[in-house]
Amino acid sequence: MYQFTEDCLIGVEQIDNEHRRLFELVNETADLLMKDTVNRNDVTKLFTELNEYAVLHFRHEEEYMQEVNDPELPRQKEMHQAFVSKLKEIELGDIKSTDDKETVKNILEFVARWLFSHILSSDTMIGVFQKMDAKNEETKDPFAFTDEYRTGIEIVDEEHEELFHIIRRANDLITEELLHDKYDEIMSVLDELRNYTIKHFADEEEYMVSINYNGLDAQKKTHEMFVDKLNDINLDDLDDNQQQYLIELVDFLLMWLVNHILKMDKKIPRK
Repeated sequence: MYQFTEDCLIGVEQIDNEHRRLFELVNETADLLMKDTVNRNDVTKLFTELNEYAVLHFRHEEEYMQEVNDPELPRQKEMHQAFVSKLKEIELGDIKSTDDKETVKNILEFVARWLFSHILSSDTMIGVFQKMDAKNEETKDPFAFTDEYRTGIEIVDEEHEELFHIIRRANDLITEELLHDKYDEIMSVLDELRNYTIKHFADEEEYMVSINYNGLDAQKKTHEMFVDKLNDINLDDLDDNQQQYLIELVDFLLMWLVNHILKMDKKIPRK
């Protein structure tokens, strides 16, 4: 079961409601597959509805991004198109031609993970660049770990602060001149960020286990998706515009961390 959690919210009512409906369709299909006997026509019908609703939602999302001049629009369009193409391929193939419940479950898992990951790693950033620009004008230092990010949980706050420091160091390296002369150093800092993030998530989850926090499962899924994003960093495939890619990457990492702390981590109770 995939939960629509607070850090999935972007603050635009129509988009948030459509994201909720996508989660509902995924979970309705999952519930159907839990039954002892599964009617393939029912699964196909739900999957088709999911396909059609995703197309409608992507159009609405792109229209909104166009309206606010979001710089991520071209990249979002590419991701949306790739996903829709994959859904059509699945609908015409495996869903309609197999009686194997496990195959259908695997397909559903792919769809659910893609949607969850896409919402958390891309959609939650819609409009955030504008918000971050406004914040930067006020604070002059977006990499400062300020009191608004403190949860009151000592180990969590200490590790969040260290993540801010590592992202700052990555930004400082990337925005200097002569990027090609610092490639190994930049990759070393990004590796440090990945490893420290994994350590932090493990510590945070251990703390949540210790207090029997009922939001643990949602946190684990969110953490997993962010680690996937870090693992996908690969400059070897970029012949051009490495500098721009890295600048955008650092912006994303910082904004994701801020968003996650404010919407999810600050709700974790203190002992």
